[in-house]
Amino acid sequence: MSKRTRQAAKWDGEFGRRYTERNPQSVAELDQLRRERQFGVTQTALFERLLGDLDRDVRILEVGSNVGVQLQCLAELGFENLYGIDIQAYAVRQCHEQFPELNVVEGDALDIPFKDEFFDLVFTSGTLIMIPPERIETALDEVVRCSRRYVLGQEPYAEQYTEVTYRGVEEMFWKTDFAEKYL
Repeated sequence: MSKRTRQAAKWDGEFGRRYTERNPQSVAELDQLRRERQFGVTQTALFERLLGDLDRDVRILEVGSNVGVQLQCLAELGFENLYGIDIQAYAVRQCHEQFPELNVVEGDALDIPFKDEFFDLVFTSGTLIMIPPERIETALDEVVRCSRRYVLGQEPYAEQYTEVTYRGVEEMFWKTDFAEKYL
């Protein structure tokens, strides 16, 4: 197992718990956030556009699933084999209470607890931004290792690594060209 980062410890504590509590708890809330404040389109519409042609029995993993709202969105679109990992024990417990049909476990993007090529699609959404630049290659390697076919990233973009101060906290978020990093 990889050495746990300072950021991971913070996410698994009170900082992460507060983050979970103020973020969407339902697909309707997520769709509203995406449409009104982020992308101008719902997460449901994005998934339909990006994944609409995939068989509904493909195996999908979300790395950094939090309470599982995006996985639930995929379930509502008919996808059946949905898995998630999150570093935050509280978020995983909340997921089990809200969406007991989802397969979500505690796990770290730096050491994904699944075998090689176990999934048809592995995705992140606002997860890679939380991994320190010196550890990002490990996380990307883990995502690729677990996917036999597709990788999807929905991450904040910057041409070069840029630190983002979040709620007055530094050294917790970095945006970059994650697609380029995968390549």
